[in-house]
Amino acid sequence: MIDFNELDAAKNSDGLIPAIIQDDRTLQVLMLGYMDREAFEKTVAEGRVTFYSRTKGRLWTKGETSGHYLELVSMAADCDRDTLLVRVIPHGPTCHNGTKTCFAGTAPENETEGFIRYLQSVIQGRHRDMPEGSYTTRLFTKGVNKIAQKVGEEAVETVIEAVAQHREDFIYEASDLIYHLLVLLEANGCSIADLEKELAKRHK
Repeated sequence: MIDFNELDAAKNSDGLIPAIIQDDRTLQVLMLGYMDREAFEKTVAEGRVTFYSRTKGRLWTKGETSGHYLELVSMAADCDRDTLLVRVIPHGPTCHNGTKTCFAGTAPENETEGFIRYLQSVIQGRHRDMPEGSYTTRLFTKGVNKIAQKVGEEAVETVIEAVAQHREDFIYEASDLIYHLLVLLEANGCSIADLEKELAKRHK
């Protein structure tokens, strides 16, 4: 974890460090806040994001009244050392308007942006905890062969709807395909990040 002494708060006229808050699971940008040394150190010590509120003139821990706190995952400075990127796991909506992100605006797709990565984290949790009654748990219990078979079945159904040009049915079946593929990735110790690395390598 970065140390506050490594940052250059003096570059900012008020001595505060802007902190960009990003969902660690979906990579969605959630909000922008500001930290002074005390807010920074409290965040690190408690594992929940605390800001310096310029309007209240005091420290403010996100979620102190709503319960929608931001669980700290990591912090990194930008190249100029005067801005922080804070990756978190949000517990509830981040925006005071009740939306997941302060940047949702009026576009509903902004609320679901990055959901596939969130779904991956849910599947990873199912694999770790194996809760009873979960369809995902049953798939993991049956093993890789059964999961791979389901991927094949869903791929065929997706292709059928694509050829038939049934848009809604195609989206439905493709969603089933993605879900089962995520389960298969997890069963094989892989993730979306591994696919991204491979695709990036090919792109180069």
